[in-house]
Amino acid sequence: FLSLCSKAKEPTFNKEDGYVRMYLRGRPITMFMPQDAVEGYKIGAKLELPAEKLSLEWAYGYRGKDCRANVELLPSGELVFFVAAVGVLQHVESGVQRHYLGHDDDIKCMAVHPDKVIVATGQVVGKSKDGKVLPAHVRVWSSASLETLHLIGGGVFDRGVLCISFSRAGGGGLLCAVDDGNEKMISVWNWKKETKVTDSKCSNEVVYSADFHPKEENVIVTCGKNNINFWALDGRNLSKKQGIFEKHEKPKHVLCLIYLDNGDAVSGDSSGNIYVWGKAGGYRITRAITGVHASGVMALCERADGTFISGGRDGHVVFWDSKMEKTGESRIPKDLGTVRSLADGADGSFWVGTTENGILQGSAHGEFSPVVQGHTDELWGLAVHQNQDAFLTCAQDKQAILWNSATHRPTWIKTLKDPLQSADFHPSGKVVAIGTQAASWLVLDLKTQKELHHESAGNEQIAVMRYSPDGSHLAVGSNDNFIYVYSVSEEGHKYNAVGKCTGHSSFVTHLDWSTNGEFLMSNSGDYETLYWTPANCKQVTAMATVRDVEWATMTCVLGFSTFGVWSEGADGTDINALCRSGSGKLCVLGDDFGKVRLFRSSAFQPRSPSHAYGGHCSHVTNVAFSSDDSFVFTTGGKDMGVLQWRVQ
Repeated sequence: FLSLCSKAKEPTFNKEDGYVRMYLRGRPITMFMPQDAVEGYKIGAKLELPAEKLSLEWAYGYRGKDCRANVELLPSGELVFFVAAVGVLQHVESGVQRHYLGHDDDIKCMAVHPDKVIVATGQVVGKSKDGKVLPAHVRVWSSASLETLHLIGGGVFDRGVLCISFSRAGGGGLLCAVDDGNEKMISVWNWKKETKVTDSKCSNEVVYSADFHPKEENVIVTCGKNNINFWALDGRNLSKKQGIFEKHEKPKHVLCLIYLDNGDAVSGDSSGNIYVWGKAGGYRITRAITGVHASGVMALCERADGTFISGGRDGHVVFWDSKMEKTGESRIPKDLGTVRSLADGADGSFWVGTTENGILQGSAHGEFSPVVQGHTDELWGLAVHQNQDAFLTCAQDKQAILWNSATHRPTWIKTLKDPLQSADFHPSGKVVAIGTQAASWLVLDLKTQKELHHESAGNEQIAVMRYSPDGSHLAVGSNDNFIYVYSVSEEGHKYNAVGKCTGHSSFVTHLDWSTNGEFLMSNSGDYETLYWTPANCKQVTAMATVRDVEWATMTCVLGFSTFGVWSEGADGTDINALCRSGSGKLCVLGDDFGKVRLFRSSAFQPRSPSHAYGGHCSHVTNVAFSSDDSFVFTTGGKDMGVLQWRVQ
C-alpha cells in the first residue's frame, strides 16, 4: 500500500491533453506544455548538468549586529571577517576578496592564531534538506590556501559556538571554545590532534569572550552576564576563580576584555567602566576607570605600540596610552552605527566593526571611512538594473541600497518609513518601484532618490513587483491574495490604477509578464499557478490561450519548464526564488537550506540535475542574473548577506 501511494505521487505525463502533473504535499499541480513540446516529450528522460558553474566573487555585508571580536587585519594586508556562512578575506589596498566556504550554516565567532595565518571559525547547528542535523563545530583553516586544516567538536557543541580563542603562549597549540547550550560549557582542545583536553561548566548566562593569557598557556579568562572568571588548566583539570569586584560597581554584563603587556587583564562592561584585574591577591581590581562610555564599553583593542583603544555603545572611540591615560576621543557618525569590534591597523589606523553590520577604517586623526556596509535585518528584496553595473536590495531594516556590482560599494543608501520587501526597476532604468510590509509601494528616482509616487495596495505586505517589458504597466503582488495592476507613463513617473486580479486563495509569491505584455503568470502560497489578462484583470482559464506564450522573465517556481527543480519530498515552500537567465540557457534558484542551485533552464524532468553552492544560511530569499548573465546575485534572509557569483 505504501509503495503504491509513493508511486502515485510521482510526476505523470498526459500526452493527450499535453500536461505534466506533479505533487506537492499530496496536492496535484498541473502544468500544461507548449504544443510543440508534447510529441517528443518522455517523462524521466535524463538531463545533463549545465556546463556553466558559479564561483563566489564578492560577499556583501558583515555580521556585527550580534557578534563580537570578528574583525582582524592580517600581515597579508587582508581583513578577515565573516558574513552568513562565508569567511571573508578582503585585501585593503587591492579591494579583492577571497572566501572560505567550509561552513554550512551561520558563523558566529572567529579567532586568529598567533602565527597570523591560521583562522578558526565557529558555527551554529544547521539542518540539511533531508532533515538531518548539521552539528555545530569549529573549523580551523588556512588564510593562505583557504584549505580546511581541522574540524573541532562536531557533535559536542550544543546549538552553536559563542566564542573561541587560540592560546598565545607555547606555540598556540590549544584552542578554547564556549558553546551556546543551556549550560555554557567551556572546552579546551588540542586543535592539531582534534582532541578535547577537558571541559567544564562555564555559566548559566551568556558568555561574550574567552581568551588565553598571552604568556601563560594554562590561564584563560571568560566574561559574560554577571561574571568574569579566571580559569587554571592543570593537565585535564580546569578550575575556576571568580573575579572579585569588592567596593567597585558590579556590572550586569562584562562585555569585553584584553591583556596588557604585564599580563593584567582589562575588562569593559555595560556600566561604561574599564577595570584592570591583577593576578596577585586572587584576581582583584587594581585600577578602575569609571564612566568611560555611556551605555557600555563594547570593545577593547590592544595596539602594537602598547597603547589601546576602547569603543562604546555611545559610538565613541577613546584612545589610551600605555599608562592607561586618555589621549583622545572621536565619534563615529550616527548613521554608521556604534562599536561592536575593534582591531589594530597599519600606520596608526584601526578598524571598527559596527552594530549596523559595517566595517569602518579609523584614522590616527579620528576620521572614519566605510569599507564594508550591509543590511541589518531580514532581507528579501532584490532587483537588477537592465543596463548598468547596478542592483538594488531592500530589507526589513527599512533601507534600500543601490549597489555598484563592479566596485562592490553602495552608490546610495535610502532609509524609508516602513520595512521593505520587494523591488523592480522600470525598463527605462530611471526609477525603481519598492514594495513595503505596510501594504504600500513607492517609486524612487535613481539619481536623486526622490520619492516620485506612493500608493497603498490592499492590507498586507507587497511580496512581489514586476514591470511589463515595455514599461507601460506595473503588477503588484500582495499577501492579501490579490494582484494590483497599474498603467505607467512618463518613463515610470506616473501611475494610474487599472484594477486587481482576483482568484488566488493564498498570498501571491511570484509574477512574470509575457514578452508582448498581454498576459501575466502568477504563483501563490498554496502552489497555484494562474494566468491573467492585465488589461482587464481577468483570469485566463483556457490553457490553450497561454500554453504557447513566450514569457519575458521566468521567476515563477511552478511551471512546466522548471518543475524539475523541485526535489523529491519537497513541501512546496522549499524554493523561495527562481530566475531564468536573459539568454534563456540557465536557471538559478534559492532554497530554504542555504543553497543556491544552477540548472539548465529547461528543467522539465523530475529531479533535474544541478550544481549546488553554499554560503548563505537557512533561507536564500531571492536570486537574479545580471543584465549580461555574467553574474548571479543572491540574498540571505536572516543572514542579511548578499553574495555575487561569477558565471563561468
